[in-house]
Amino acid sequence: MKTVTTVHELRAAVAQARSVGKRIALTPTMGNLHEGHIALVRQAVAHSEFVVASIFVNPLQFGANEDLDTYPRTLAADQEKLAAAGCALLFAPGVAEMYPNGMDDQTRVVVPRVTEGLCGASRPGHFDGVSTVVCKLFNMVQPDLAIFGEKDYQQLAVIRTMVRDLNLPIEIQGTPIVRAADGLALSSRNGYLDEAQRQAAPALYRSLNHIGNALAAGANDFATLIAEARTLQEQAGFRPDYLEIREAETLRPAIPQDRQLVILAAAYLGSTRLIDNLTINR
Repeated sequence: MKTVTTVHELRAAVAQARSVGKRIALTPTMGNLHEGHIALVRQAVAHSEFVVASIFVNPLQFGANEDLDTYPRTLAADQEKLAAAGCALLFAPGVAEMYPNGMDDQTRVVVPRVTEGLCGASRPGHFDGVSTVVCKLFNMVQPDLAIFGEKDYQQLAVIRTMVRDLNLPIEIQGTPIVRAADGLALSSRNGYLDEAQRQAAPALYRSLNHIGNALAAGANDFATLIAEARTLQEQAGFRPDYLEIREAETLRPAIPQDRQLVILAAAYLGSTRLIDNLTINR
């Protein structure tokens, strides 16, 4: 696997692969890779001949009081994992390479409606930063295919909407959530949890299953189900941020007639904010 840090090097390497007819896939990440990230790379390898991964901790998507400065950066270990998974090229730029004119003068890509509520409400400006950096990566790499994890469900919906609305010729694929044996969704931020918090953390997923099992059985009293699940979270030591039932494709608030649903949650355990989701077809 080759590692490059400039857009010029990136484009040259991708152009060479494309010149011999290879299908190009992109897996954008912020590094500190775990098995969930590697599942993205494996899926990309299965559907393309040349996989590009990016590692960039994007300051544009972090709020003023979020963990930009402390976000784990583990480039050497990440390089080993990517190479073992079959990644051909790693793009690991610095902030100046991605935003050469500074972030204040950076053109922004704003995706309306699907960014409203959920993480969009809890993290103002976050999705503008996500859509902007992903659009830049798409233009730099011009992949045939891009892979994103379904744990960041709203983010995936934002990217799919952006690609559709801007007529970008890129296939977007989601990869199912990878979980630990106790059900906790794998996340780089799990590393912030102390031992007691790590033991309590799977209660977030259990609270989603409490709602999911009831919905699958035909329950339609969404407000009661959400209240019960919030209580389960609080009893485990969580401070809920949001917990909602939405229509799975559009992300509008769900109604009883909907058949494809997604339960989305964000909650704090100590100072660590965890997110998770569960899709239900009924």
